[in-house]
Amino acid sequence: MLLRKHPLITVISIAIVLLLAWGFWPQPVMVEGQAAKRAPLTITIEEEGRTRVIDRYVIAAPVDGVTCRIQLNVGDLVKKGETLLTITPMQSQVLDPRSRAQARAKVDAAKAALHAASEQARAASAAAELASNELARLTPLLKQGVITRDAFDKAQTAANTASANQRSADFKVEVASYELDAARSVLEYRTDNDIDNVERVAVHSPIDGRILKVDHECAGPVRTGEPLLEVGDPAALEVEVDVLSADAVQIKPGMQVLFDRWGGEGLLEGQVRVVEPVGFTKVSALGVEEQRVLIISDFTSDAEKWQRLGDGYRVETRFILWHEESVLQVPASSLFRYQDGWALFLAKDGRAERRRVTVGQRNGLVAQILDGVREGDTVILHPSDEVEDERRVTVRDLGSE
Repeated sequence: MLLRKHPLITVISIAIVLLLAWGFWPQPVMVEGQAAKRAPLTITIEEEGRTRVIDRYVIAAPVDGVTCRIQLNVGDLVKKGETLLTITPMQSQVLDPRSRAQARAKVDAAKAALHAASEQARAASAAAELASNELARLTPLLKQGVITRDAFDKAQTAANTASANQRSADFKVEVASYELDAARSVLEYRTDNDIDNVERVAVHSPIDGRILKVDHECAGPVRTGEPLLEVGDPAALEVEVDVLSADAVQIKPGMQVLFDRWGGEGLLEGQVRVVEPVGFTKVSALGVEEQRVLIISDFTSDAEKWQRLGDGYRVETRFILWHEESVLQVPASSLFRYQDGWALFLAKDGRAERRRVTVGQRNGLVAQILDGVREGDTVILHPSDEVEDERRVTVRDLGSE
């Protein structure tokens, strides 16, 4: 009856109901999919490192003195035993009138001390001669029994004591003589004209190599132990890399290393030699304190490939923790946590199917699947909250991208 009386209203109402039903009907969710595949998978730790000369020798001043001007420059070749520089003794200090007067007074005092020591030596000599004569006189009397043994022993002790006093006095004369020479040496001053005749101390190169650093280029006074040059062989290089202590635990000596972005073509290969047992604190670019450990690696590639590298050059280092040639893998963006494990969505027959999986190795981009997915299955990437189990989906297949 309503259709007959109001056909237009009836048609419009039915259309509205159909539109509402169509609008609220669940629509397929547009998702991106990619097929699970088998491919090589490598797990690495990547850090920035730098090269350094293995044997670095710091040439220091062996004595106090004055160095000549160093004519060597950084990069110059040197031979083992070659004289790198010479050091001349320090010149005597110039005395002012007051110091000179004091030095002369010390010389006079040393002369007087020498005279006094000489007179004491003469007195000790006379006493020793007297004691010796007395002992010689008493010796036959002891044999004849005229004197007692006690009197003879006392005379013998006195002779020995006098002889020792004589030797001590002679030594004092020698000491006084040396002190006089030392006092006189203060008054002496070596002029510049005498420097050419002074014996110089030569500093030699310990190895065949190149000059890496010049610490003291100009002529001037140096102290014992002061660094002058650094010498090394750039043909013998190693790479030092500081990594987080948590990553250093996974790195072992003998592990393979790859060096990239070093300035030349291709990758350079290396091998970990030392994982230092002591860490240090380093502040990152974000201002965070990090505990880091130094890893020392050697090049295993042919030396001709990295001959252009020098000391302190930057390289990108990749430590190979794990590698397999054929691994079933999916993009890491398809995984999510589910019931204390891992899961992902598969696209099957236009619907999403949640699947629990067992994950193996991961490198941040892809993950190894040990169980739950077969090769060729289409996994949904970046599943949103709209994607649920049995929900209809429309897949934009990314293939093997």
